[in-house]
Amino acid sequence: MNIETQSCVIMGKEQVKVIAQQLAWDGSGTLVRVTRGGICGSDLHYYQEGKVGSYEVKMPMILGHEVVGYVVESDDARLTPNQKVAINPSKPCGECKYCLRRQENQCIAMRFFGSAMYLPHVDGGFTQYKVVDSAQCVPYPNDADDSVMVFAEPLAVCLHAVNQAGDLTGKQVFISGVGPIGCLIVAAAKARGAAAIVCSDISERSLALAEQMGATAVIHATSGDFSPYLRDKGSFDVAFEAAGHPNSLQRCLDLVCAKGTLVQVGMSGAIPAFPIMVLIAKEINLVGSFRFTHEFNTAVEWLANGTVNPLPLFSGAYCWQEVDTALRFAGDKTRAAKVQLTF
Repeated sequence: MNIETQSCVIMGKEQVKVIAQQLAWDGSGTLVRVTRGGICGSDLHYYQEGKVGSYEVKMPMILGHEVVGYVVESDDARLTPNQKVAINPSKPCGECKYCLRRQENQCIAMRFFGSAMYLPHVDGGFTQYKVVDSAQCVPYPNDADDSVMVFAEPLAVCLHAVNQAGDLTGKQVFISGVGPIGCLIVAAAKARGAAAIVCSDISERSLALAEQMGATAVIHATSGDFSPYLRDKGSFDVAFEAAGHPNSLQRCLDLVCAKGTLVQVGMSGAIPAFPIMVLIAKEINLVGSFRFTHEFNTAVEWLANGTVNPLPLFSGAYCWQEVDTALRFAGDKTRAAKVQLTF
């Protein structure tokens, strides 16, 4: 059956029983029929390099942490068969000091989809069926567009980054690096009331996407003129560094105003000769941003009600049997932003 035209299929008890046996499912949690998944940069690192940072793939592992589907069976009364759900890929332990503080993204025993952090590795969601903790399932209207709802996880990352910056109402915002995450930060900052959002990148294509997502102005990172924004110790109340490059971080430090906030979102290795004197002299508030907590539920709500439209970033979908082709296309940043798999 074509998943594109009919995502929910009513299954008989015997069919469910067979699937449960194959997955060694004991009936606890929720059995989800995955219908669509988005390819993330970390998926590409695992595919291309066999590792993300220091986490190296040492055994077969299923990728994917941006997935949606529908409920087959659940132990949770709120999750009825055929209900569409976005799956939160985070499974915190619920017991460590960070979980008890409601800082679950810092959980010391986090089980995150598609991660080689542990042995055995934690399988991701690029699979037709997956059993998850029922708390990981966030329902959304069955008439919502799955290609939109797949953006819940990356949007949650961006909502967390925006929350790290504090109240953006009426603020002047700068975003350096507008790949998919940077572009979604644009949309989130706009929804949170930013007065102006200026973006920079080395890619003209990315800058055009940023404008579609709500940027008020864009500047090419290498050929653009930043001098008007350097006056009086900087022009921006908040800067988001989303490129993960030393030059990008330096620019953010230069452009954010004294007493302003810089949110570090982009990931990179060690940054040599960190310009700490700029940080000190301008009394900049430097804050990191990692994954998300309650923002996942907000992301699902915003996508379902149209607060954020991510579709300018949607570059195409491939059937799961074409996963190699999809990953290669997703890795070509001259053509692709966000690529999805259908199951």
